[in-house]
Amino acid sequence: MRTFDLAPFYRSTVGFDRLFSLLDQASDGSPGYPPYNIERTGDNAYRISVAVSGFSLAELSIVAKENTLTIKGEKVANENVKEKSEVLYRGIAARAFERVFQLADFVIVKNASLENGLLHVDLVREIPEAKKPRNIPIAAGAVSTPVIEGSANKAAA
Repeated sequence: MRTFDLAPFYRSTVGFDRLFSLLDQASDGSPGYPPYNIERTGDNAYRISVAVSGFSLAELSIVAKENTLTIKGEKVANENVKEKSEVLYRGIAARAFERVFQLADFVIVKNASLENGLLHVDLVREIPEAKKPRNIPIAAGAVSTPVIEGSANKAAA
């Protein structure tokens, strides 16, 4: 498969960097391994489930940095096997992988668990109070500024 270097376009365009990043990812040729699901479990709660059958806890790592969640899996060669066995058919993939997810603003990782060959990563979107919309009451009629006693007399003099 051919690969295209889009780096020269990054320097000569402004505002189209996301477009070229998407083209880079599309032409990467990486298969959909491992498969994953993204679910909404609540109003501001999400879950990413990644199929990682054959991987142990020690072989998996999850890193959340800025707005990126990276899930890596690396198989450790098992040298303790005394019997030499010959694999006739390999249907369970044992290759390393790296999945990167772009997270929206204010999304944080709450929990991660491994059960039945599925890695579940729970995410929550927590918007700070300062960023939440708030209702501003509208006063009816003319609003007068309060006059402090004696200050009006001093201003007139």
